[in-house]
Amino acid sequence: MAESVKVGLLGLGTVGTGVASIITRHQKELQHQIGCPVEIKKVLVRNKQKLRENSFEDELLTEDPQDVLLDDEIDVIVEVIGGVEQTKEWLITALSQQKHVVTANKDLMAIHGATLLEKAAEYGCDLYYEASVAGGIPILRSLSDGLSADRITKIMGIVNGTTNYILTKMSTYGSSYDDVLKQAQELGFAESDPTADVEGLDAARKMAILATLGFSAPVSLDDVKVKGISGISDIDLDYAKRLGYTIKLIGIADRSEGKIDVSVRPTLLPNEHPLSSVHNEYNAVYIHGEAVGETMFYGPGAGSLPTATAVVSDLVTVMKNMRLGINGKSTLAPMNAKQLKANDEIHTQYFIRLRVIDRTGIFSAITSLFAEYEVSFEKLLQLPVEGEELAEIIIVTHKTSQQTFEELLERLNQVDVVESVESSYCVEGGN
Repeated sequence: MAESVKVGLLGLGTVGTGVASIITRHQKELQHQIGCPVEIKKVLVRNKQKLRENSFEDELLTEDPQDVLLDDEIDVIVEVIGGVEQTKEWLITALSQQKHVVTANKDLMAIHGATLLEKAAEYGCDLYYEASVAGGIPILRSLSDGLSADRITKIMGIVNGTTNYILTKMSTYGSSYDDVLKQAQELGFAESDPTADVEGLDAARKMAILATLGFSAPVSLDDVKVKGISGISDIDLDYAKRLGYTIKLIGIADRSEGKIDVSVRPTLLPNEHPLSSVHNEYNAVYIHGEAVGETMFYGPGAGSLPTATAVVSDLVTVMKNMRLGINGKSTLAPMNAKQLKANDEIHTQYFIRLRVIDRTGIFSAITSLFAEYEVSFEKLLQLPVEGEELAEIIIVTHKTSQQTFEELLERLNQVDVVESVESSYCVEGGN
């Protein structure tokens, strides 16, 4: 092995600064693990003139990616600069130059992960991406190493800290969605444009990565059904509480009989479910395997140092592989063909809130329609709407297919006595 391992760093933002800080401050521990120093050889930045807290010498900084990608002395590329298409080409170039790659880029891995893994295998290089999902939680390593002997059947989790923070505050304090979102932005938990978080896209990217690794099938972002939290009202949260549930934005990847379904959507969980007690900006991933049964991983889902820790942990793995001469041996492209479930093959429980005209025979008309579709009730509330000749009916169904439920919703919207279908959500973790 060389006298030192030389790293090329793409990006020096929040996470990049954290990576540089850990490499500098933990040099003694890193040398103990890998047997030689770790040196940052070159850093790609968008603007060399920008004031930075770290003290990199000017000659280490460059605005030209080729200075990093084509440097023969660099052994490992650490990508924390973001972007998708251009960054994909940079990493393919790095792999073609026999440079190993560590990335924290969830957008890139969700869209082009399968391609990059194939390229890494082709060039005999390592490609690790632990930091792309759930920040400081070692979930990808657990799937690829700790649970590698098992057959994973379900991955379910809270993988976006922003939405979990918002729903926690709304549920606990009765705060409005808009007020909590503004607070989350002020605290740095939410971006100035929070769309990717609150509409579920960020979580969808992470679930595509988890499903690809957990099921060894090329699941892409387009395969994930997505619904965000912006439509959740305080009324929904209140009724969920009355019925013994907590509403969370949940990502679910499910596999049965060789077919896969992946989704991100607001979901009602029983209060006793482990994910119901995951609050604020924390993440948790719940995994079911045929052999191990149920396991759960919990921790900070974002932040400079938790994410940087995951990046440097991947870097340590690459360097250990270099010492052992086994780089590229553990980078595997998905082995299974992707087969997605049709809507009539997806079964779950549902919560539905109806606003109806409050008069005799209403409930009978609604129950008759549910009976027609063979959808039965597990829980039921009927309450008058104060000051109006209306009532709200809240139903939690037993399991039914997604196709049946969608057809039932369409029919309910056509029933004269139903003024509106106010909301509907999936229910997980029940009977």
